[in-house]
Amino acid sequence: MSTGATQPFRPAGTVTAAATTAPVNVGLNGGGSAVLIYNAAASTAFFRLGGATSLTVSIADTPVPPGARMLVDAGPFVTNAAVMLGSGSGSVYFTRGDGDTY
Repeated sequence: MSTGATQPFRPAGTVTAAATTAPVNVGLNGGGSAVLIYNAAASTAFFRLGGATSLTVSIADTPVPPGARMLVDAGPFVTNAAVMLGSGSGSVYFTRGDGDTY
């Protein structure tokens, strides 16, 4: 691949987190070094990625606005995601895969 080239995101597995204002931890499905986060909730979602089932999150972590998505490079050792909402409840989707453009 040439310098500056992009690779389309290739999904490998998705999990849904039933998010509320309390932190919830979900194990990621599939493989790959990227994670696409889609916030289907009506309020801002905050997330953290890591390798522990005890992973937690706070409103100081990375925000994803309602209806938005974010593609992040997660590396091969990320197995879990923690998420919480600023208010209310809703679904947040985590899709594991490879690529750097969505």
